Amino acid sequence: MGYLGFYAAAAVCMLLSVWASSRVKSTYAKYDKVRNRLGATGYDTAVRLLRMGGVTDISVGKVGGTLSDHYHPTKKVVNLSETTYSSASVAAVAVAAHEIGHVMQNKTGYLFYRIRTAIVPVVNIGSRLSFPLVLLGVFLEVYVSATQNSGIGFDLAMLGVILYGLSFLFALVTMPVELNASRRAEKLLLQSGIVNEAELPGVRKVLSAAAMTYLASLLTSLVYLLRFFFWVLSMFGRRRD
Repeated sequence: MGYLGFYAAAAVCMLLSVWASSRVKSTYAKYDKVRNRLGATGYDTAVRLLRMGGVTDISVGKVGGTLSDHYHPTKKVVNLSETTYSSASVAAVAVAAHEIGHVMQNKTGYLFYRIRTAIVPVVNIGSRLSFPLVLLGVFLEVYVSATQNSGIGFDLAMLGVILYGLSFLFALVTMPVELNASRRAEKLLLQSGIVNEAELPGVRKVLSAAAMTYLASLLTSLVYLLRFFFWVLSMFGRRRD
């Protein structure tokens, strides 16, 4: 991937990310003005769905910010943003139910959720080691492989690329996890009676808008991985010419 191609692809990804983020905020703002049929808040929804699912060891907390909602499996808490926690809107119950969807994924051992959880430590380590390994590979290419022709420098650099690519793997696995959590959220909201069929389109629009941010992240991660890969290949190619 040449420089112009990379910059063009990166620009497209940046625009997609900005558009997706803007869509999430505008869609949430729109349906945050629509009160759900029961007048249930995000907190009420989370507690009700947890009880309905037979989950008794997860608490529901409140955190600052907007759309900062998340499930922390280690601490056994679902944190809802201030706007979601106390709002009785269609948007709030959609977001709260989505987080409970993650809780149910954890409870039922959903495959992609288990994979994503398992690779988090490896991704964190890989992101820190990838660039040092590439630099070490270049050093060995110059001072060792040049005389011994062992190829160890290139191998180390490729290991760095693979570790860097774990971030793309994480983004790839995240897509089915988030989509599945949204599908679970829709079913849970209907089964619990918190929303009815007439309110479901609003719930879907909120959750679909959020899904676009994960798609943008996936494409951005792929572009940077390809750029890093071809950069390493070109660097070693110049070394050997």
